[in-house]
Amino acid sequence: MNDSQNRSHLRHLARADVYRLLSACFYQPEEIFLEEELFGQLKTAMAKVSPQRVPDGASLESSFRKTGLEALQLDYSRLFLGPFEIPAKPYGSVYLDGEKVVMGDSTLQALALYREANFEIAGDFREMPDHVAVELEFLYLLSFRIGQTEDHEDQARLGALKRRFLEEHLGQWIGTFSEAIQQSAESDFYKQLADLTEQFVREDLQELTEVV
Repeated sequence: MNDSQNRSHLRHLARADVYRLLSACFYQPEEIFLEEELFGQLKTAMAKVSPQRVPDGASLESSFRKTGLEALQLDYSRLFLGPFEIPAKPYGSVYLDGEKVVMGDSTLQALALYREANFEIAGDFREMPDHVAVELEFLYLLSFRIGQTEDHEDQARLGALKRRFLEEHLGQWIGTFSEAIQQSAESDFYKQLADLTEQFVREDLQELTEVV
C-alpha cells in the first residue's frame, strides 16, 4: 500500500469514528459520554477528516458540561420521545414517506440496504430501524469496511452502497430533522449536534459524489 492509499484508508477510518460517535450522541445522554471521553475522540477523528469541524466538536463538549446531565436528559426526552407532541421525530420514514408515519416504505428500503451490507440490528434493540442513530451507525460500518479493505472492487461496491444510502435516505431527511431540532431544542448541545451532524453528512456525500 502506497502513501496515498494509506492516507485514504486512514481518512475512511476517521470518518467511521465520527459517524460512530455522532450516533452515540443521539442516544439518551449519560455520564459515560464524559467518562469514555466521547467528545475528545470526536475531536481527534474530526482533525483527521474534517479539521474545520474540530471547534464544533469542542463546543459540543463545552455545551454538554455546561448544561448538565439532568437538563440534557429532559431536553432529549422532550425532543425525541414525548410523551406528548414530539417536535423532532428521529425516524427517516416520518420525513420520507409523506404521511408522518413510522415503519413506512422507506424503512423497508433502508432494511434492504442493511441486508445488502450484512448489517444486522441487535435483537434487543427497541427502536425503529430508521432511527437516526441506527442510520449513522450503518454509515460507520460502511466507512469502516471501506477503510479496512484493500480490494478495489470491494471498496468501490461499498462506496457505491454508502453513496446510495446517503442520497436516498439520511441525506434526504437530515436537513429537515436538523431544522426541527434547532427550532425546538432548549439546550445548545442538541442545536450544535444537529448542525454538526447535518454538515458532516453533506460533506461526506459531496466527497463521494466528486470521486465518482
